[in-house]
This record gives sequence, structure tokens and C-alpha cells, in this order.
Amino acid sequence: MNILVSYNWLCDYLDTDANATELQKYLSLCGPSVETIEKRGDDTVLDIEITSNRIDTASMFGIAQEAQAILPQFGKKAHLKQNPLKTYTFDSIELSNDSEYNLSIETDEKLNPRFTAIVIKDVDIKDSPEYIKKRLNACGIKAINTVVDISNYLMLALGQPVHMFDYDKIGGGVMKLREAQKGEKMTTLDEKEIDLDDGDIVIEDGSGTIIDLCGIMGGLNSSITHETKTIVFFVQTYDKRHIRKTSMRTGQRTVAATYFEKGLDPERVEPTFVWGLSLLTELTGGTMASKLYDIYPSPMSEKKLTVSQKTIDNHIGVSIEPKQIENILTALGFGVKKDGEQYTITVPTFRLDDIEIKEDIVEEIARVYGYFNLPNNIPPMVYIPQPKEIELQFTIQRQIKLLLKHAGLNELMSYSMISRELIELFDMKPRDHLKLSNSISTEIEYLRSSLVPSLAMTMKNNEGFCDELKMFEIAKVYEKNGKDLPDEMFRLSIGTNTDFFDLKGIVELMCKDLHINEVSFEKGDHAFFTQQMQARVTDTQGEYIGMVGMLHPRYTQALEFKKPVYIAELDFEYLKTHASSVTTYIPPSQYATIKLDVNIPHDKPYAEVVATAKKTSELLVDMELLGLYDNKLNVRMYFNGKTRNITEQEAKKDLETILNRI
Repeated sequence: MNILVSYNWLCDYLDTDANATELQKYLSLCGPSVETIEKRGDDTVLDIEITSNRIDTASMFGIAQEAQAILPQFGKKAHLKQNPLKTYTFDSIELSNDSEYNLSIETDEKLNPRFTAIVIKDVDIKDSPEYIKKRLNACGIKAINTVVDISNYLMLALGQPVHMFDYDKIGGGVMKLREAQKGEKMTTLDEKEIDLDDGDIVIEDGSGTIIDLCGIMGGLNSSITHETKTIVFFVQTYDKRHIRKTSMRTGQRTVAATYFEKGLDPERVEPTFVWGLSLLTELTGGTMASKLYDIYPSPMSEKKLTVSQKTIDNHIGVSIEPKQIENILTALGFGVKKDGEQYTITVPTFRLDDIEIKEDIVEEIARVYGYFNLPNNIPPMVYIPQPKEIELQFTIQRQIKLLLKHAGLNELMSYSMISRELIELFDMKPRDHLKLSNSISTEIEYLRSSLVPSLAMTMKNNEGFCDELKMFEIAKVYEKNGKDLPDEMFRLSIGTNTDFFDLKGIVELMCKDLHINEVSFEKGDHAFFTQQMQARVTDTQGEYIGMVGMLHPRYTQALEFKKPVYIAELDFEYLKTHASSVTTYIPPSQYATIKLDVNIPHDKPYAEVVATAKKTSELLVDMELLGLYDNKLNVRMYFNGKTRNITEQEAKKDLETILNRI
């Protein structure tokens, strides 16, 4: 996410001699990236990218704290003028004992770690002071009235969204926070009707009416208008997973949702609440009319980590002075205690999700110190041997990829997940596939058990760009095995829209290049392919290598292909274990070879013809299919004597025996 930061407003918290341009440069080098700066009147606005793990920096104060640590590394003065997290506490205000208005609040700690609220009466809703309007406008937010503007002001200043209800519209003063039930509905402030689902967090009043879609947007039925005189001001945090899920499902990508879905610090609720209460009473003339409600059953506690000077130096590659380390961490909000060579670091609550191990501390020191300050030393070239299995896998993959690319094929890389629709289109059962529990799209919902559907879809998507398609992919497929993790197997898929024999030739060429000889194409019966044009690929021992065939018309028609499609799916594990990088030299025969051409009726598979011929004649050394015409196989047979020259009559006699046997 990106935020707009007013330089003038930032300087309310930060005392610095760095101008906006220098701030852009130095922050981008060591912290949040400042994408652009823009002059607006007497102010300058910085557009800053906030990474999802650093939501604590998504505010004026958050950027000021980052700048306090970074700018001194470049010789610039920088320190906080004020720290609202320490200034605005419950102890700093005099709470009312007025019980004119009461709230009945029911919440759920798992959904809502902290809920803080109070009733304010005699509120006069009017225009905000000029300084608030100016600052909101600089940050891209239109000023509306005091109540709305204070909400936005607090969120921009401290990074904590707040909310307000019209007390008189809350039935019985009851606020019950709960999970919604599928089928419930509510209308939000933007007048959109939302269909609620299980897992959405809502607040209902005493009449059972839903008045808030928590963390996303308030309800229209509890909204504040110019006639409102009594308000409920509350500040809270929510479970980030629920907010993210609801926001994505409903399409309500509000600013509040982008904050809550990243996980806010419950400890920041107190200063935001106290500051907001101060602004409301000052700018609206309202007074506190109820006790303070602060429901916080499990307060956050700071975490301590230990790291040594040696660890810091070894990880960063340079020795940084202890005083500089302490200054960097202290400026970022960490507590630092040094005992000899050991540092005990106290991690503030707003960094608990981000700082978990000592290496995270080292990273904080390194980035503020400046990666650009690290010496450009090339690390020693140390060879780390990999397991032989992995080495072999990559070697064979490279060999296959190189060969297929030289044969005119394009490599594709597709998702390992496919849709339920594609599984069912290819007559497979979704229950036989592993389903992702948190898929972001129905298009990538199931782990595939075959590469054929993915290859077919990719070919269809590319069919309009060229007439001749030739593609391949080496990737994993996944099969259930009743255990926690599935079986993972590599497969090789090859696809073309040219010709079955073209595809068969590519498979034969690849096997020959891998020195897998005597590959046989037998009659296959796979449902993906037509019965008339498919083959089961095996070796001489009958071990399964893969399948090749013309994709069945019911699939090509469903996918609206313009041409027939031919696909092979081979077992990469077989190719890997049977491939050889050594070429076996077979010296040519010193005796003459006799070639005889013959036409054989095409009433048997060619593989069966070859097998029968080689079993029948010891003189037959090779066979070559020249073509297919008038339903006859045109075959060339090569005869050779191993220890002597044979005559043509001997060769013809063996040929006649072969034809009779066939």
C-alpha cells in the first residue's frame, strides 16, 4: 500500500534539517521507498510505499520514527519533538464519572483483541479547523465535518482507524460483536447492500440489527448526521485474517480494511483513543457522558531477544560501533541493554509480528547503516556438492530441454493447480485431486494429476497466434496417498497440432538422444486419446514409459480447437534413471548389408510387425518404415551376416519366412 505524507505535518513530530528531497533520497535508501514528491502550495507531499510487514510505518508518526533513525546516518539532524504514543495515555486525562449513558458491550477476544469506547454528548458537528482541512487535503482526503475529519486525521497521524456511531440509533445502547451468519444482510455507509457470510465480523445492537461490518465500513443505519448530538466513539483492533477474507470477498477495499488486514498493535488503541477524545471534546464542544469501556483481556507484552556483537559483525560483514548500534535501535523504538559483547533487545509491541529472531535485529541494523556502505567483496567460489539424485535430475532436464528446443518446440511453464471445471472437462474426478484450502481463485484450486489438461489449455490459448504449435513442459504432478503429503512425480508433456507421426518422431528422437534404445509403441487404451490413433510407449522389457496419441475429439471440440491436437505424456522418472550420457560405440559390420523393400498389409500395429520380424530372422538387423499407402506399410528391411557375406537369395528367403509369419 502507499500513503501520502505531508512534509509540514511530518515536521510536527520530527525536528530535522533535511528537506523533502533529501528525505526522499535517504528514506528510500534505508527504509520505506518514497516513490514521488509533489509541491502543493507551501507544502510538499511524499508518496511512500509501505510494505505489508511494516504497517506501523503507515502514518505520519511512523515515518517520523523511521526518519529519526535513518537521517543521522547521512549527517542530518533528526529527533522526535513529541511521541504521541507516550503523551496520550489514560493517565493523562480526567475521565468522567457521568453515567447518564451506558453501553452494554459484548465481544470475542479471538475476533477483537481490544475494544475501547465512550459516549460523548452535546456534540456540535461543524466544519473542521483550517489546519485539519489543509492536512487532510494534502494527503488526498476531502474534509467533511469535525467528526469525520477527526477519524481520518487520527488514522493518518497514528495509523489506527477509529469509528463513531450515532448513539440514539443504537438499540438499547447494546453493541454485540460476533461472527455473521451466511444469509444475513446489511447496508453500509456507501448505501451498498452486503450479503454477509460466515466469518464476517459484525456488531449488532439491542434490537438484533447489524450496525457495523467491522474493520470494513459502518452501517448506514447507525451513521452520524448533522443532527447527531450524542455519539459513541470507539477504537478497536480485529483479527486480520477475518478482515482480509471479508474485504476480498465483498470487494470493499476500504482504507480501514487495508490497515486492519495487516494486523494492528492493540497497544496503539490507547493513545489513539485519548487523542481522539481530546480532539472531539475540543472541536465539537462535546463532553464525556459515560464511563470508559476498555475491553482488553490479553494485553500484549514486549519480547526480548539477545544478539552478540560477533553475530552482528559476521552477518553484516563489517564491524559497527556499539554506540551506533544502540542509537539505531533506540531511534526505531527498541529497548537496548548492553552487557559486555551481548545486547538484550526489547522488541516494542508494534514490531512483534515483524521481529521474531535475532537475525531480524541484525537486518534492522544493516538496512539503517546502509547496504550501500557494505564493501563490494566477491565471496569465495566454494563448490557445494548437491545430492547425486538432484544433479542427475537437472542434467537430464537440461539435455531434454535443449534437444526439444532444437527440434523447434517451445517450453511452457504453467501453474501446478488447475480448476475443477478443467478436471471435469477431461472426465476426471475432483475427489481424486488434492484441493487447496486457501485458493485465491477457482482457476487454481486443485493440484493436477496430469500435465495433459494444462498443456491442452495452453495450446488453445496460443492457437490464434500461429498455425503450427509445438510445446513441451517438464513439471510435477500430484497424487493422493492417504498421508499428510502427496506423492510428487515429474512428467514430460509434449504437444503439437501438426501430425501424429511428427509427435512420435519427436519422442523417438529424444529417446535416442538419451540412449534409451529399442522403444516400442504398442496399442494403447487411454481415455484422453482416440482409440484409432494412440500408443503406449514401452521399452524392450515392457516397462511403461508414457503415452502418445491424438486428443479425443470430445476434448478438442469442448475447447474449440481448429485442428486436431496430438499429445504425449512421458514418465520423467523413467527417462532420468534409464538415460545414459555415454554413447556405446558399435563398429560397422565388415560384411555387406542387403536392403529389401516390401509392402505389408496394415492390419496389425507396426510394433507387432517389427517384433515378429526380428524374432523370425537372425539375419534381420534393422527395419525402417518408409510410408503408408493404400492401407499398406512400405517397409525397408536390412539383412546382414555377422560372420560372413550373405547372398540376396538368403535374404529373400528370410523375408518370405517373415511375411508368412506376419
